[in-house]
Order: sequence, then C-alpha cells, then structure tokens
Amino acid sequence: MSTRAELRRMRRIDRWMGIILPRVVRRVVNGEASQPGWLPRRWLTLASTDVDLDAGVGAAWLVWRPGSAKAETHTALIERCDERWQWTGGGSASGGDLPAERLAAGQPGQVGMIELGGGAGCLSYAYRLQHRHADFIGTGSWVGSSELQVAAEVDHLLLGDRRIDVPRHGRLIVVWKSPSTGRGGLRPLIVAVGRDGLELSRVGPHDSMDSYTWAELRGQAE
Repeated sequence: MSTRAELRRMRRIDRWMGIILPRVVRRVVNGEASQPGWLPRRWLTLASTDVDLDAGVGAAWLVWRPGSAKAETHTALIERCDERWQWTGGGSASGGDLPAERLAAGQPGQVGMIELGGGAGCLSYAYRLQHRHADFIGTGSWVGSSELQVAAEVDHLLLGDRRIDVPRHGRLIVVWKSPSTGRGGLRPLIVAVGRDGLELSRVGPHDSMDSYTWAELRGQAE
C-alpha cells in the first residue's frame, strides 16, 4: 500500500508530466532530441529519446533533479493514436545521474559493450483503441523500452533494422513494438557496431548480458 508521501509524489509526477510531455513529444517526433531551451537541466534533464516512426512508438528518458539526493528517473512511452501522438505509459525509479563521458568496456562501471538497465512496457494503447471489444490476454501489441549503457568503443547500435546513434554520455533509451506474449513483449536483437563498421557485441531478445561479457566470463573460467 502506498504511503501518503508516495501518493503525493505520484500526483506531482502526473501533474508535471501532463504539462511537459506534450511539448517534449512534439520535439521528439520532429527529430529534435536535444534538451529544450525552456527546460533547465538542473531541474529536469532529457537524457535520451528514441522514436520508431514506422511502428508509431517513441520513448523519452528524463532525470528529475539529476545528481541530487532527490533525483528520480522517469521513462515515458508515447504512441501515435489516430494520427495524434500521446503519452501512454512509463515508469519511475529513485536515483539517477548521467556520467560526463563514456567508459571503455572492461572498466569498473562498464563491464560489457552493452549494459542492460531498466525499462518499461505496456499493452499498446493504439491497438486497444482499434480493438475495443477484443480479449487482450495473450494477444495484441506490446510497446516496450529498454535503458542501455554503452561502452566508448561503440559508434552506433542496430535495433532490429534501425540504426541508433549513441550520445556522448553513453546512456540511452530504445523503444520497440512486438506482439504481446501475454506477459509482455519480445525485445528485438540489439547489436553494437564499432567505428570501423564491425560488430562488437550483441544482446538477444532473451539475453541478460551481451555476447562480449559472456565471452569474457568464459575466458576467465578456462
């Protein structure tokens, strides 16, 4: 059961999300992924965004009061519903900060080429609007997001057939859409590519660690 403080926090989040997200969404779908000039970073930092226009889904990763004791991270999922983009779900967690620079793989704080963090997901709201009377158990579409921390050696990621550039700090969110499994969705294959165009590592839909980390662990065990 939620405490009064938690309820106040959730109401506060809903209130400012309702004000800020529509403006952030417009920027994201227009390809403007940088921090809005009207939004002070010390108050709320737009850490990363991702949009798949073909699938009609997007995600934004925001950090409330970054670096402070009251820091919180928020993931916002957005969907194109009847030609209108809107906030349809997300998640929140305590803490959150962004490193100044990326670390090389194998250093403390960056074990693999691709580090999996948290994420959010929900049954597609656009699908529910189109199938109002359907039984959604084990059917429909799932919209999910994954938070990643990427090593300095990585130039870009391939998420399915999409190319995603990596920000300077190496922390990013990726959004995806898949058929619902009844308990969620199925994350696409994620491939890390170096500056020479060669594959450095990959994370499969069911993997908890990337192939680089698995190879390092096997080498240590031999």
